Amino acid sequence: MKKFFEIISNIWKIEELRNRILVTLGLLVVYRFGAQVVLPGIDTSQLAELSSNTEQGILGILNAFTGGAFANASVFALGIMPYISASIVVQLMGIAVPYLQKLDKEGESGRKTKNQITRWLTIGICIVQAPAYLYSLGALGVPDSAFLLGKGLNFIVPSVIILVTGCVFAMWLGEKITDKGIGNGISLLIMIGIIATMPQSFVQEAITRWDGNGGPMLILVEVILWFVVILASVLLVMATRRIPVQYARRSASGGYEKNVMGSRQYIPLKLNASGVMPIIFAQAIMFAPGLLGRTFNDTAIGQWMEVQFQDIFGLAYNILFALLIIIFTYFYTAITVPTNKMADDLKRSGGFIPGIRPGKETGNFLDKIMSLITLPGSVFLALLAVLPAIVVKLMDIQAGWALFYGGTSLLIMVGVAIDTVQQVNAYLLNRHYDGLMKTGKNRKVA
Repeated sequence: MKKFFEIISNIWKIEELRNRILVTLGLLVVYRFGAQVVLPGIDTSQLAELSSNTEQGILGILNAFTGGAFANASVFALGIMPYISASIVVQLMGIAVPYLQKLDKEGESGRKTKNQITRWLTIGICIVQAPAYLYSLGALGVPDSAFLLGKGLNFIVPSVIILVTGCVFAMWLGEKITDKGIGNGISLLIMIGIIATMPQSFVQEAITRWDGNGGPMLILVEVILWFVVILASVLLVMATRRIPVQYARRSASGGYEKNVMGSRQYIPLKLNASGVMPIIFAQAIMFAPGLLGRTFNDTAIGQWMEVQFQDIFGLAYNILFALLIIIFTYFYTAITVPTNKMADDLKRSGGFIPGIRPGKETGNFLDKIMSLITLPGSVFLALLAVLPAIVVKLMDIQAGWALFYGGTSLLIMVGVAIDTVQQVNAYLLNRHYDGLMKTGKNRKVA
């Protein structure tokens, strides 16, 4: 405990880190506050049916991703998911569109242009989703009397503008957290929304068990199992394979001495280099089949899709979900781990992998290793993602609490938390290095 308070004290002493944490917390509070602000013209006292209809199924996950804003008919009801969808489209188009491929090679300026394209596409998606959300409120249990201004254009048009603005504002909050705060802003917004639903889900499950369906002992078993799943998720996020790298010794002239070996280091290749992004991407796509089925439920294919993909614990849903996660894990790993660039950097710095020729062969070797270790990583990630469905079938756990047994919710929480902690730790290590310099062990060069 003393060590913990010492770490907190060290974090608070670093002015830049302290300011970043305060900015992050402040922007997250703004986002949570916005999730409670209901659209103008809707009677909040008549939204109880909407809340009950969005507790389970695909709408339950969507509501969790928005931190309850979807069920509150909030100005943030669309959440950050349109931005996630736009990011998926832009990254997939980057494979086939030469212009986007060119932007990837332009460095920072190209990245800014792609971000701008993603923002405009987000607005386009919001313009489509906002009216669909408003017109679906009636089907989700909101009575006509709750619409104080009616359902005409005098309500629809301002509400669409507000919903689009809310999504853009949430996107801006996420980008500001990334730039001025700590951690990945978009992922943090999703995580904070999920955490907001967690205490209520656990309390409901505990009350159900305590009233006779299993008793306190089963509650204890569920909590222990939950921590085991958390540990498995952490191991998946942190697991790496180290590739040994040998460096040639530099000569006095600045070149490299032949057959004279210098330092030996390792390249850490993660078992799951893509983090939680495959989960987020796959979940964003999994919203589509159920919503399409609900939209076209007057057709046979629409009714089949609605039945199969509205149940997030069903067989068809989880098979497709697992396959999408495996595919996106490979896809995201391919674009985030530049094996050819790693090989070129090694060659320029005089490094090589023992038994592998520098340059192209090294790139091919690293690419092969990444493909081999990504397979078990993606399968394990998919198994954790569909674990809630298994738990519901075997232990009869309530749907809301089951989502935290692996699945989208827990994996996002663990992945984002670890990423944020690693960034904080990097600041602490840098501060420690500065402290050594000030003690006189290292002298600053003017």
